Amino acid sequence: MAREANEENDAFVTEICWHYYVNEMTQAEIARLMNVTRLRVNQAIQRAKSLGFVKIHIESPFLPRIEMQEDLKAFLGLKRAIVGPANDAAYDYHRSVGAALAALLTERLASGDWRSLGVSWGLTLDSAIRKLSRQSHPGLEVVSILGGTAKGSTLNSFGIASGFANVLGARYSVLTAPIYLSEGIDRELFLSQYALKEHFDKFASLDAVLLTCSNVSEKSFLVEHGLPQELTPNALIEAGAIGDVLGQFLDRDGHSVSGEIDSRKVGMPLNEVIQVPEKIMAAAGPHKVDIIKAACRRGLVDTLVTDDTTAKLILDTKADPSAGSE
Repeated sequence: MAREANEENDAFVTEICWHYYVNEMTQAEIARLMNVTRLRVNQAIQRAKSLGFVKIHIESPFLPRIEMQEDLKAFLGLKRAIVGPANDAAYDYHRSVGAALAALLTERLASGDWRSLGVSWGLTLDSAIRKLSRQSHPGLEVVSILGGTAKGSTLNSFGIASGFANVLGARYSVLTAPIYLSEGIDRELFLSQYALKEHFDKFASLDAVLLTCSNVSEKSFLVEHGLPQELTPNALIEAGAIGDVLGQFLDRDGHSVSGEIDSRKVGMPLNEVIQVPEKIMAAAGPHKVDIIKAACRRGLVDTLVTDDTTAKLILDTKADPSAGSE
């Protein structure tokens, strides 16, 4: 005879859960063993959860990063955050982020949502290219969105745009111009040239952009090799700059403090970047904490790809706003 309902006390519920969770028996097996219906077994398990007899505890090396991703989304106002594991013993703020970005690009391109992808340039994007497996997306066009420098060919505008296009089996369009025009050159006249005008027109129809950023120090390739001679890093810092996105230097709130060269910059304006449906920033390193936050405040980032070292430093600033500053 099946047990009566009044026998469904704490001891009964505990015995059911022991068989289910510890002995790994099915509900049907427990019902036969204890001479009760399967429904009562299921009800006992649900009662145990509601009373706190059973607590689910997940042990996984991935769990801390998942928590950091959710915390970053909430703190920075993002749609998505991807945190790759860094090698603390030999820290490299390009490698793990490049690998994480490569995985994200493979996932997003598989959806078929993108037809036009704008790309900045730098070592992090170069690292992502090296981590990507060869693919075929003939309907995709990779569009460079920032002029280049005379140095760093593989990580410059041509190297990055052509590199992504080559590994992704896509077409590409390069912005064949310097980052900043020399003083005295009429920017509007310069950009009115047919090839450049046609290239700039493509910015309005981009489905996604890949951005990087850096601070104002020797760690920045732009600061070391791309600034106009008359503009010094100290002058930028005195103006409140904490880093740049697409050659435009921002303060902690995401406001531009480089007006004297913004009008000479050859690249996608930040107010146009904000209009792009997907804005992905790949950046890591203690020196980038402040500029990452500033870019998010400016609305330039939907998805942040970073590493756990940088994620911890960003989240530390919730309690200590001065943390991460250099």
